Amino acid sequence: MQDLHPLDDKEYIAQTIMAIITSEISHTFGEYLLIPGLTTRDCTPDNICLRTPLVKHKKGEEPSLHLNIPFVSAIMQAVSDDRLAIALAQNGGLSFIYGSQPIEDEAEMVRRVKKFKAGFVQSDSNLTPDHTLQDALDLIKRTGHSTIAVTDDGKPNGKLLGMLTTRDYRIGVTPFDTKVRDMMTPFDKLTTGYEGITLSEANDVIWDAKLNTLPIINKSDHLCSLVFRKDYDSHHANPNELSDEETKTLLVGAGINTRDYQERVPALVKAGVDVVCLDSSDGFSEWQADALRWVKSNYPDLPVGAGNVVDADGFNYLAAAGADFIKVGIGGGSICITREQKGIGRGQATSVIDVAAARDRWLEEKGEYIPICSDGGLVHDYHMVLALAMGADFLMMGRYFARFDESPGRLLKINGNYVKEYWGEGSNRAKNWQRYDDGDKAPVLGQMKFEEGVDSYVPYAGEMKDSLESTINKIKATMCSCGSTTLEHLRKHSKVTVVSQTSITEGGAHDVILKSSAKVD
Repeated sequence: MQDLHPLDDKEYIAQTIMAIITSEISHTFGEYLLIPGLTTRDCTPDNICLRTPLVKHKKGEEPSLHLNIPFVSAIMQAVSDDRLAIALAQNGGLSFIYGSQPIEDEAEMVRRVKKFKAGFVQSDSNLTPDHTLQDALDLIKRTGHSTIAVTDDGKPNGKLLGMLTTRDYRIGVTPFDTKVRDMMTPFDKLTTGYEGITLSEANDVIWDAKLNTLPIINKSDHLCSLVFRKDYDSHHANPNELSDEETKTLLVGAGINTRDYQERVPALVKAGVDVVCLDSSDGFSEWQADALRWVKSNYPDLPVGAGNVVDADGFNYLAAAGADFIKVGIGGGSICITREQKGIGRGQATSVIDVAAARDRWLEEKGEYIPICSDGGLVHDYHMVLALAMGADFLMMGRYFARFDESPGRLLKINGNYVKEYWGEGSNRAKNWQRYDDGDKAPVLGQMKFEEGVDSYVPYAGEMKDSLESTINKIKATMCSCGSTTLEHLRKHSKVTVVSQTSITEGGAHDVILKSSAKVD
């Protein structure tokens, strides 16, 4: 930073009592564009590699963990549960299960991701034989799934007694108080597979027996999972799937805070978590350093990320404390109002550029590469490429993932449009006081002094896979125009220019009447 106050005697007193003021203007991604580079013959989308390091590693060595696409989902109640974690890992990214929940609940979400086997789905629609058709219809409305497993205790791993589908009853004919036991296909008439069956074998059974669903049970007839005929095509391959090379389990992260980490981390490790991340709106603190050192001392093989920071000072502090990656950004998220409430933060583009330079200096001085994650400030897909070109190794996104079927938020119809709920961790709804902890000795649990986030809606975008594929295609196309086939090359060789407001206007459709907005008489 540059001190704008001169050092002569007359100004000495003023300098010592005034803040250090930087002359650099704080910029956002929307103020930049990429300048095309030479597109060589090998710069085609099928040659683009989006693999990127997730955790720190020695210069010239490979990281212990990497991402196949440079995306992680935000540590938020409205974004990252086990369902979204499974979907994102299948597509090459990573989710950090939200930490603003009881320790055992977060650990259970991690366990569900680690137990997931591609194609083998844990049943989330379960009833007992004593339930009624009305109970079944209510369950279908709540889950959206019409295939119901009937177990002795109504739980997903209870003893399987039968299956209930829409073929077993007729709305308007079958009385609503009809017991499930009188409608279901009983166990002795079901075709089942036993635990340990491969996905290929399960699909063979489905096709040979002309089934829609194959229940997988253990030797005690307890339900383990379901394999669906409709998922056959999607089971073939997820070429970008992020999984452990030995166990083939999907990778998953989890959020932790600076209050209960000594209890939370052991539970997450026991559940099988692959990486954790300290979640705070402002990570440049002694509390984060304490937490980092404790984790590294007690679980040296567990990677732990830290943040958020916006400048070199913050990066260097957390790097020295042992962070395996560092998150960048304060106040740039679409639902974040930290800058409005506290007056702290920095334009996201400037933050990334500054911290990336600090990371590169750390590499040269220490021989250690610490990846940085840009968190917030992304409005358009091309902003993602800008963030990566400016130095980010990967991106953390909340709003982007909150739009999808796989996110936890409710799907609603507002003013004729489908939307999903999306609320910030700093909102009164989330009550994530640990994320905004200021170190009080005895805070009131579950209570924040003021909000740093809002409760909102985002436009519904359907299944993740389709939108994610479109975004990836845009990123690859932009990289081709920049002459880069890897993210490392993009960071080192891309050219970025600041643009004026009129340049931004010029870049969109202008001086025409769009057919989509015109009414034809």
